[in-house]
Amino acid sequence: MRTLFRFLTCAGLLAFSLRGCCLEAAESPGVKAEPFGACDQGPVTIYTLTNEHGLRVRAMDFGATIVSVMTPDKNGRFADIALGFDDPQTYAKAKLTFGSAGRVINRIGGGRFTLEGGTYELDKNAPPNTIHGGKLGFARQLWKGEIISSNPPAVRFTRISPDGEQGFPGTLNASATFTLTSDNRLTVCYGATTDKTTVVNLASHTLFNLSGAGNGTILHDIVTLNAGYYTPVDTASIPTGEIKSVAGTPLDFRKPTEIGLRIKQLTNTPQGYDYNYVLDPGDLAAEVYDPVSGRDLKVRTNQPGLQFYTGNFFDGTLVGKGGIPYKQYCAFSCESQHFPDSPNHPNFPSVALSPGEKYSVTTEYIFSTK
Repeated sequence: MRTLFRFLTCAGLLAFSLRGCCLEAAESPGVKAEPFGACDQGPVTIYTLTNEHGLRVRAMDFGATIVSVMTPDKNGRFADIALGFDDPQTYAKAKLTFGSAGRVINRIGGGRFTLEGGTYELDKNAPPNTIHGGKLGFARQLWKGEIISSNPPAVRFTRISPDGEQGFPGTLNASATFTLTSDNRLTVCYGATTDKTTVVNLASHTLFNLSGAGNGTILHDIVTLNAGYYTPVDTASIPTGEIKSVAGTPLDFRKPTEIGLRIKQLTNTPQGYDYNYVLDPGDLAAEVYDPVSGRDLKVRTNQPGLQFYTGNFFDGTLVGKGGIPYKQYCAFSCESQHFPDSPNHPNFPSVALSPGEKYSVTTEYIFSTK
């Protein structure tokens, strides 16, 4: 009898331990800050935001970067669904961009633009073009972090980008605020002011795999995009200036469609989705559903465009958290934004910001299960 009691007690403790490991329910709501190594610019701090349901977002001040997002699947088991690395040095050296990309996310053709009669030459980190603000864009800069609320948990990152940084004009005061609410939504707000007319287009370049970071491809995910038009690009992914209908093309996600269904019909290199969609009016910009885990991600934004990207450039050489190599189609991103190369296309929504104006954009990532 004593042996049986010990067995049942140990079994109960083991079950409780495993349940706690899977369900991640023991984490207290709020925000905490911890050291997270260092980058070349100094010590790095990571902030953990936890809500009442145990959903947890970790963001660091290097690049104002979302490092991990712990969410439950349909069975209540938690997993990290955001791609990333175990230390800031790897983020800094990675050939692909993670974090808050800017001053101008996405591509600028020819690495130059004209503004108020002046021509500005940028860092051409994707020769002959510029992508995500240059080699040392905002995602590779150390921001200043500050906890601004414990209920709901929220952190704000700020940085001053000096006049001429990566070739952009004006001193820009930028902010990125991350708030995690009780209804499992992560709200990302970017703000900026300038002392000289400049261009700005900030966005979170977070890559997701709803089955868990590094856990297979996202080709089985079902995507809905509230967009009837897109901006065609040339062979270097620079917009031509046209705005075309998605009807009759592999880019049409107005109805829920599996990512892998038509991906082989695309002609870009490397093959995959990497296109800016012109968002239609409406409450919802995008929805991605993983039928295996049951996880569902909805995206809402006040931005006019959304870049849908399917991890085409991953080739297994980047090793992520836990030593897992990131291979092609291992993740997707839904980057709310103004259109790529907007400074060179007057017919696109303007990304110009003048002194006295306030730049303010908001995107919500809503996590749930089905």
